[in-house]
Amino acid sequence: MPPRRLRSHNYRGAGVDIDAGNALVEAIAPLARATARAGTAARLGGFGALFDLQAAGLRDPILVATTDGVGTKLLVAQATGRHDTVGVDLVAMCVNDLVVQGAEPLFFLDYFATGKLETGIAETVLKGVAQACSDSGCALVGGETAEMPGMYKAGEYDLAGFAVGAAERGQLLDGARVAVGDVVLGLASTGLHSNGFSLVRRIVERSGLDYGSPAPFAADRTIGEALLTPTRLYVRSCLAAIKAGEVHALAHITGGGLLENVPRVLPRGTAAEIDAALWPLPPIFCWLMREGSIPALEMARVFNCGIGMVVITSPDKLLNLEHILIDLGEVPRRIGRIVAAPEPRTILLNGESQWPG
Repeated sequence: MPPRRLRSHNYRGAGVDIDAGNALVEAIAPLARATARAGTAARLGGFGALFDLQAAGLRDPILVATTDGVGTKLLVAQATGRHDTVGVDLVAMCVNDLVVQGAEPLFFLDYFATGKLETGIAETVLKGVAQACSDSGCALVGGETAEMPGMYKAGEYDLAGFAVGAAERGQLLDGARVAVGDVVLGLASTGLHSNGFSLVRRIVERSGLDYGSPAPFAADRTIGEALLTPTRLYVRSCLAAIKAGEVHALAHITGGGLLENVPRVLPRGTAAEIDAALWPLPPIFCWLMREGSIPALEMARVFNCGIGMVVITSPDKLLNLEHILIDLGEVPRRIGRIVAAPEPRTILLNGESQWPG
């Protein structure tokens, strides 16, 4: 009897399609080229990306780097089959964190991991990434697509993003300029942004509704469509305000909500006294609060509650700052002030009892 031969195997048979990965790179290359900015050609396919800080007009720069993901909001996208907004979320969560430190976003890289690469879905996600990069003046210089059968179930994928920005030495925002008497402005969010979705998904599940149900809080939209509203990009408006010298500090309101994020930019011995009655709680948050029986302080610790970015400035700069922000499409509200407080740095939230719990 002849010896038994082993059946021939290949990578595609093991669940990894190299050709599909190459096709995706070819498909998104024009998207990346469209994000090119001074300092980079934004070309894909090499082992690394180069960036020329001098060509970007920087003389004595300090680099700032951020990384983030989209969290379990991805499960909503995968459940609804809508993948065109989460790429925007991915970029926004990173570049908004750059600008609060006074840094201009320079370039971005993404990581897309899945069990089986479906190029149509991946391309849709990355179109959102490229669009958000373009809107932020940030070049998409590369990324990684990982096909990992056995790690993810069919139809599942995960995202991570990495952004690098820079500011001239001495121009970084670190909260040192914040002083007692400063005014706290809140810039409107577009909804949930990309935080709190583990709680949101549980509330939707227990409500007896699903993502295809009409949203009780939004006319002519399903719950899924409303939840997938992408994170707002605050880069252009906040950079303009920073360059005009009107900003003492910025706080991006992400996980931890107002209660956890604002104190991160306050000097010792100060607190932000914020009046929650000075802006309307958007309908999506009202519904979540009532449907989930969430206490007001828990809302302010989990969600942005309608305020996606906090800006702190002095009273004499307030009017000019508001004009700059409004001209660039923001909706600023005067929501509080900086007061003296004992250690540690804190936030004093008032008026939240008026939220419709």
